[in-house]
Amino acid sequence: MNPSFLTRRAVLLGGVLMGLGVNAFAAPSNWPERPIRLVVAGSPGAGGDIFARLISPFLSKALKQPVVVESKPGANGMIACDTVAKAAADGYTLLFAPSSAILLNPVVLPSIPYDTEKDLLPIAQVGAAGILLVANPSTGFKNLADMVAYAKANPGKLAYGSWGTGSSGNLAMEGIKAHYGLDMPHIPYKQLVTESTDLIANTISVGFMDIASPIPFMRSGKLVALGQTGSRRWPATMDVPTLAEQGYTFEADGWYGVFAPAGTPPEIIDRLNAEIYRAQHAPDVREKIEGQNMIVPANLSAQEFASSIKRDAVIWQGLANVADLKNK
Repeated sequence: MNPSFLTRRAVLLGGVLMGLGVNAFAAPSNWPERPIRLVVAGSPGAGGDIFARLISPFLSKALKQPVVVESKPGANGMIACDTVAKAAADGYTLLFAPSSAILLNPVVLPSIPYDTEKDLLPIAQVGAAGILLVANPSTGFKNLADMVAYAKANPGKLAYGSWGTGSSGNLAMEGIKAHYGLDMPHIPYKQLVTESTDLIANTISVGFMDIASPIPFMRSGKLVALGQTGSRRWPATMDVPTLAEQGYTFEADGWYGVFAPAGTPPEIIDRLNAEIYRAQHAPDVREKIEGQNMIVPANLSAQEFASSIKRDAVIWQGLANVADLKNK
């Protein structure tokens, strides 16, 4: 047979396969046939690590292979994201990341070594929640309006805390400041525990914190919640009005998500998507998620999850522009 014919035939076949969307890593019928690595963008024992270890036993059982959780903290999740973005797209390396690592890093960091949208493929959302605006009770603040009134009457005197420059807490407050025309200096903390300590001691008077860790202090009267972000009130803070209910529209929910390297076969993505949502609906997992003041999200396809990420990215991009963090 003419070698040139074979070459032309190979080229034509390659074009047909590309047209059909056949992946370079075609999903093997026996996937998975070895352990799967679930890389967590966070520290051992932190929220992401806890939730990853909640669902990993269910995934291991469903997939009949160990799902090994590996925490890679650092740079607001950038190290873990980069690790997975550069991994083989074969379904054996996955990312478990908070929304901040996916949505905020591209807009607040001067440069990152990967393209979040092009290099990481959304699989499924895990949990959903907002963040809490809290204050020391000595302020007398009961709600957002009280804080705004004081800040307007005392420009530059009411400092606020968050868990770092470029964090969702930082951007959320910068949005409030811009909306109401407030002068409130920002005190960034490296850890939430340090921020909460200073709030309780009244070293700072107000700040944004995560949705779960302030609750014991709220119940003991050491902190008071002024509002919460998100599209709804959350399970353990049903008595706290959302910021939207108080006149400031801010409805972007926080979440955790599972991602794969771009190019991972769609059959693998769809299988993982189904099993991850099935794991979240297991009664004991649901109970533990709600125990962290989060909810189990609606079942979204991988494509629907990707669309929701794009919608949230627009909100955070707007807040990042307001805060002008790249020039600070």
